[in-house]
Amino acid sequence: MSYIQVLEALADPTRRLLFESLWHGERSVGELADLARIRQPTASQHLQALREARLVTDRREGTRRFYSADPAGLAALRQYVESFWGGVLAAYAAQGEDTAPAARVRKPRTKVRRSK
Repeated sequence: MSYIQVLEALADPTRRLLFESLWHGERSVGELADLARIRQPTASQHLQALREARLVTDRREGTRRFYSADPAGLAALRQYVESFWGGVLAAYAAQGEDTAPAARVRKPRTKVRRSK
């Protein structure tokens, strides 16, 4: 599985809604269809795309199918994003150095004596 499959699967707002709702626990196709306000065949198609991206797993119980989120499916996406992290930190540090205020040099105060 590649991070591209994961990104493509999660790019669709309905699939993203279904995936995010599965973080709260296992749900049936019917429950997911009701949640997304779509028909069950449409929900099944979206769930198939999520399953192909390895973002969800399913199990059968009689004639019903239950889905749950598969955190391992996000591993490829996480690895991809983390590959940029070193560069992001370096850029952040460089930006901080460029915008850091220059140290102010204080002149010593001299007392002005007033004559009486």
